[in-house]
Amino acid sequence: MPLAGCGSDSSGGVLPILSSPTPSSLPPGPAPGPGLNAIAQTRGRYFGSAISSIPGTDQAGSIQNPKYTEIVKAECGMVVPENEMKWQATRPGPDSFDFRRMDAIVAWAQANDLAVRGHTLLWHRPQWFPEWLNNYDFGATPAAEAERLITEHIRTVTDRYRGVITSYDVVNEAIDHDRNAPIETSLSRAMGSPEAVLDLAFRTAREQLPQGQLVYNDYMSWEPAHLKHCADVLRLLEGFRNRDVPVDALGIQSHIEMFDIDPATGVGPYAEREWRNFLDEVTGMGYRLLITEFDVKDRALPSNIAQRDEKVADYTRRYFDLMLDYDQHLDDVLAWGMVDQFNWLQYFEPAARPDGLEVRGTPYDSDYRPKPLRTALAETLGT
Repeated sequence: MPLAGCGSDSSGGVLPILSSPTPSSLPPGPAPGPGLNAIAQTRGRYFGSAISSIPGTDQAGSIQNPKYTEIVKAECGMVVPENEMKWQATRPGPDSFDFRRMDAIVAWAQANDLAVRGHTLLWHRPQWFPEWLNNYDFGATPAAEAERLITEHIRTVTDRYRGVITSYDVVNEAIDHDRNAPIETSLSRAMGSPEAVLDLAFRTAREQLPQGQLVYNDYMSWEPAHLKHCADVLRLLEGFRNRDVPVDALGIQSHIEMFDIDPATGVGPYAEREWRNFLDEVTGMGYRLLITEFDVKDRALPSNIAQRDEKVADYTRRYFDLMLDYDQHLDDVLAWGMVDQFNWLQYFEPAARPDGLEVRGTPYDSDYRPKPLRTALAETLGT
């Protein structure tokens, strides 16, 4: 096969990046040539993916699916739990924890020599709180009780995975877009402000992980529709710095979108200058960057698979070319799943396609075959 690009290894040699044939001509399974993590490692970072633990089925993006894990093991050096560390999964009640599914992911990762990221210690949105927390009676001293719940949760999780997980999305998606301010929850009302909750989460995490990487994670991206969101996130990050809150990095989820088509490029519109300004401000405050949940929403693209895959790959290449201009600030890169049929976008209504076809936003199709998107990642991660 012809070489589509190359990346330097630690000895100064090169890793060949093999261009992908048409998906229909490939057998199921990992792409030939170096895996995406091997390519990313030439630049000193991990490539990884979200993964689940769903006992009783081998038809999911989970550790129970051998076809899926074959791809993850070949392509990834790191995994992150898709849902298994969230409060809904680990905290069935105020006085109980359930780590069975998360423990299974950690055990599987360790058996396969994969690093693990933590997601998330606090998803600060009421719709993603367990119902008991939304309706919790904080008693006569609500601030103290809220502080107890938060610190107990973070200490319990980080103690359990001490020495295994060193990078956490401490807080996930804390912006209320109607108020252009941090969102109110049962915890923030008990403590007096959302900032009190967020600051406590990061300070508790730092006490637990003096050398860990503490990340604020959010879904702003480079599309023009996200500009106000970017401004909100900047205000939040500036507030953390002003209050000396120990936040190390911004996790950029990177669920990049093509809900419209720019006639000049043939792919989704993106605000390159404004996005660079945003990244300049974030890194100028001393924050590191991570790409934490990458996939592509292809709603506006044609139904023809070959055309659609070409445009998704093009859009991906443009995005990663820009992000890798921040190479000295950018740490790990993770996809939010590796196979189309198991990707959350299939059931996320704003991303659903009007023609009813699958969203083709991950590196592998639903038959476990590598796509041009995978080739685009290989080409860009190694440069």
